[in-house]
Amino acid sequence: MTPVSQAAMPPGLLDRLRAWREAVTARPAFREWAARFPLTRPMARRRARQLFDLCAGFVYSQVLAACVRLKLFDILHEAPATEAALAHRLAVPPEAMGRLLAAAAALDLTRRRADGVWTLGPLGAAMIGNPGIAAMVEHHALLYADLADPVALLRRERGGNALSAYWAYAGAAAPDALGAERVADYSALMAASQPMVAAEVLATYDFTRHGTLMDVGGGEGAFLSAVARAAPNLRLMLFDLPQVAARATARFAAQGLASRTQVFGGDFSTDPLPRGADLISFVRVLHDHDDAVVMALLRAARAALPAKGRLLIAEPMAGTSGAEPMGEAYFGFYLLAMGRGRPRRPEELRAMLAEAGFASSRALPTPTPLLTQVLLADVSAT
Repeated sequence: MTPVSQAAMPPGLLDRLRAWREAVTARPAFREWAARFPLTRPMARRRARQLFDLCAGFVYSQVLAACVRLKLFDILHEAPATEAALAHRLAVPPEAMGRLLAAAAALDLTRRRADGVWTLGPLGAAMIGNPGIAAMVEHHALLYADLADPVALLRRERGGNALSAYWAYAGAAAPDALGAERVADYSALMAASQPMVAAEVLATYDFTRHGTLMDVGGGEGAFLSAVARAAPNLRLMLFDLPQVAARATARFAAQGLASRTQVFGGDFSTDPLPRGADLISFVRVLHDHDDAVVMALLRAARAALPAKGRLLIAEPMAGTSGAEPMGEAYFGFYLLAMGRGRPRRPEELRAMLAEAGFASSRALPTPTPLLTQVLLADVSAT
């Protein structure tokens, strides 16, 4: 007897209730009634706001981009200022300056005091001391260029656009042969944004229990530098493309970490991983790659680790509670434009870890799951 496929099964009660709800909501007459009726009015207004925010999201992001490029948050952090003073200092016409400040205030980026002077709003204040966010805001200009025609992006072959050109290794036939100029920009971006992720991981896992950590795809070494400060007796290894590894070597030397570090250059999609570490980390690496490469990486890590070794995975993941759009919507389309990779749920990665030969794996809670989630896998049963 042939089993009935899931697609052919009749919808359950919850799906039928949702279908009825959406069918009712799709009727203009019902929406007009709901907007007037006192009990349904708050829901109707909330849905209208949500839909408008979806339409206006690009404008909001450009208000933020203008503030970042003008260094408005840094200026207001130095001291509150009047609209006229800001217009003069930033060479922006007064009327346009007033419009930017008002728009930023509506987004909680700035705040106008009772005396008319402008200061930081709660979200603008959160930008201070966070260069990684500012760097990502600037970087999004490439993503927005690729998304100018989203249907064309969906229909075309992956890669061959602004974002895939920026991440040079994404479309390179031989990534380990890339020149220094091809890796400089994205390596600097990763180094600027990595401290946010490092703080999440360090709040989650105690690295002092290990002797040697190897960060695979570790870029310029920003993550290892942060771990080095938290675990002063830990030895450090880094593996990345040769030209990226050279940048890491220079960073470690400048920070006085040369005696604690070993840096290896190669292509982790084809080369075996060096041995000698009892902990290997993939920090914002796996979601940048397709499944075949990820499986090869996990198997390579398993082969490089000792019997009591561990693997730590840290990256944003799909299905994050309270931040669902981040995974499938933001990273789904970002990685589509980049030309490779996909957001994965923790359970998907855990299944891949088991297939790669790890005895067990578990999720570790992080302070801000939207920024990163952490999975820890053991080579042997504990």
